[in-house]
Amino acid sequence: MILGTPLDPMARDDWCAAVPTMIVFTNTGFYPIFNSIMNRALFAAALTSFLPLLLHAEELKTVSDFQEAAAKAHAILALPQWEQTPDAVSAAMTTAIKDANAHLDEIGQLAADKVTFQNTIVALDEIAWQATLVANRATVIKESNTDAAMREAGENAVKAYQDWAVGVDYREDVYKNVQAFAKTNPKLAGEDLKLLQDTLRDYRRAGLALPPGKRKEVEALRKKLASKSTDFLANVTAAQGPIVFTKTELEGVPESFLETPGLKTGDDAYTIMSNVTFQYNLVEDTARREETRKKLYVKRETLAPENIPLLNEILALRNQVALRLGYKSWADYQTEIKMAKSGAAASKFIDDLVQGIQPKFAAEVAEQQKLKAADTKDPKTQINVWDWRYYTNELKKTKYAIDAEALRVYFPYQPVLEGMFRIYQDIFGLQFTRIDAPQKWIDSLQLYVVTDAATGEPMGMFYLDMFPREGKFNHFAEFVITGARRLADGNYQRPVATLLCNFPTPVGDKPSLLLHSDVETLFHEFGHVMHEMMTRASYYRFAGTNTPGDFVEAPSQMLQNWVWDKKVLDTFAADYRDPSQKIPAETIEKMMEARLATEGMRYRRQFAFASLDLALHAPHPEAEPYDAVKISNPIMAKVFLPIDPDTHLVSYFGHLVGYDGGYYGYAWADAIAADMATVFQKSKDGYLDKETGLKLRHDIYEPGSSREVSESVEKFLGRKRSLEPFFKQIGIGK
Repeated sequence: MILGTPLDPMARDDWCAAVPTMIVFTNTGFYPIFNSIMNRALFAAALTSFLPLLLHAEELKTVSDFQEAAAKAHAILALPQWEQTPDAVSAAMTTAIKDANAHLDEIGQLAADKVTFQNTIVALDEIAWQATLVANRATVIKESNTDAAMREAGENAVKAYQDWAVGVDYREDVYKNVQAFAKTNPKLAGEDLKLLQDTLRDYRRAGLALPPGKRKEVEALRKKLASKSTDFLANVTAAQGPIVFTKTELEGVPESFLETPGLKTGDDAYTIMSNVTFQYNLVEDTARREETRKKLYVKRETLAPENIPLLNEILALRNQVALRLGYKSWADYQTEIKMAKSGAAASKFIDDLVQGIQPKFAAEVAEQQKLKAADTKDPKTQINVWDWRYYTNELKKTKYAIDAEALRVYFPYQPVLEGMFRIYQDIFGLQFTRIDAPQKWIDSLQLYVVTDAATGEPMGMFYLDMFPREGKFNHFAEFVITGARRLADGNYQRPVATLLCNFPTPVGDKPSLLLHSDVETLFHEFGHVMHEMMTRASYYRFAGTNTPGDFVEAPSQMLQNWVWDKKVLDTFAADYRDPSQKIPAETIEKMMEARLATEGMRYRRQFAFASLDLALHAPHPEAEPYDAVKISNPIMAKVFLPIDPDTHLVSYFGHLVGYDGGYYGYAWADAIAADMATVFQKSKDGYLDKETGLKLRHDIYEPGSSREVSESVEKFLGRKRSLEPFFKQIGIGK
């Protein structure tokens, strides 16, 4: 593969990616060894013989190598100490809650004339931070550990934490002293003032202004809701959806995919896991037979049926909480602390987009219908929800000569990862260094330290867990492990985060090859890591991605623009068989044309999810039971495409916990992202402009939500926000 090209430091990342088992970086110290092997065949033989030894012998730096620089910067750089047994997971959570309660007692026992900003408001932020250190580890264990018993222990620990966290809001002794401090009319400003205001607001939202009886009722409802929500997500993660197809049924599906280890489970039997997103998407994109696409779609959209009654109960609990607190709906409760401010504003935003995009959406459906009519010889055929991926892909191939599968050769995982690293390091003024991970939940886990390129100051650390396996979180997400904050001694606790992803695994002698959409996902999710790493907020509740839910995706969504730019792509996208071959400019132009030509379909699907989410959380009579499927299925069919009425997509829709009453935030944030991207587009070096990258770092990433995010956005833009770039991006209006 790469063996015919010179081995030099500039090429070594591509070389590493060409070896599927190579999951660590080569050290520059090995180059003299490799360069001394003049014969390429001899080199290949030597590589085969000595690769295990080289991997073992490679000396990675450790976190201790960065401690001197951390101390100089008054920063704390510390690895999480991972629990190794189920009992240890449980014990850690028990101890964390016990310690937190002891500190809460200290606040509650203060004399009213002894309360200060530090011993009440700041102390509460520190207590929350300390407890989340354990809860975040438990969450990652729950979502990624290879041992089912550990995952179960993590789930139980998360439930215990959530139950405790709800109870904290109802510590009347603590609340009394928070009020006592507020009544001193303290002279606070900036982040300190915002911390006080948000703390008081949260007590009100918890029901502390209610009479004692109603307050107790809200507390009990919230605790029950937290437990049920954890159960819902656990069922989503645990859901398995194997479905066996013959090779004939998988006509059109790439042979390279069918060769994936473990996929062939019989003489003419291929087991597709509908719950593994990349497998599902690939088959839906490429399977020529409609019955195959529909069968797989139905399997996925009927996963976790036990979540249907559970979701109905969750919806009822949310509604009861909102009503007890004086809100008209859960959507109003959820949006109060976001940029939208009300469920009505969020609904209007989505409804306006649904109507605005209707002509474009209708035209795209009609074009796909023509393709399907030609295939089926039925002029009256319709595009169903199990068809849109396939005919979007067909349209790109036939009208725009874009074959998503063929483009995979330009996106081998390791060079893409390294290319993204280089870009983010350059524009944000950072340096990523892989270090030894002393504790691992999988052997292939990687750990990096992020430092400031100019000063050497350690900024934080992140793990990478990038490929699917049984029992693992089955989508793509960033999880914070150690949140950042200023400590009492003045030092700054630097963050630790992890990516849990499910990219295609290597097959045979081929490396993991990504779809262009996978590359978008990688740039997006790693953008969340950057949000964590570059934070400078003093308080935990404002640091990193702790921003309003309808903004938090905006910086990462903006970074997706990078993978549509020829100049950017040329820095890392190359045919793994011949790295001198870049994606032709005309191909990228066609990709962009094809994207714009199919954005109506993609966005209407997103708007449908937002619409059904808001409908589920709209005003609802308390005495009337919920039927989530009856509410959501018609909306999906009306706003998007005809569905199978026997499916129940909401049972497997994990966003209904965490993004509940807030899925509209993806489109809301997309509008902000499109606007912010214009700053790069107008800069001297476009998306690779370092000056603009540093401005993004300082104006958006560093403050987090220590100030109103609308203020940060307008500071970065240098003007008021505009929706025009978003409309242009999705093909509405000019």
